[in-house]
Amino acid sequence: MKSKVIGIVLIIIGIVMIAFNSFNFKTTEKVVDIGAIQITKEKDNPVAWSPIVGVVLLIGGIVVIVSSRKSDS
Repeated sequence: MKSKVIGIVLIIIGIVMIAFNSFNFKTTEKVVDIGAIQITKEKDNPVAWSPIVGVVLLIGGIVVIVSSRKSDS
């Protein structure tokens, strides 16, 4: 039972990683801080991965589910 849940989670994560190859998040950094004057800058931080990682997770999830079915029999 636990193997099936792990397999399903791997499949879902694999599909999401194939559909979305990257995401961005923004952070603010102080550039100048002189008394009452503050200058900040927003910086984009991209996080990207290869879709191959999603395919590997998808195949791994399928293998885990198939192997758990064989061991249940």
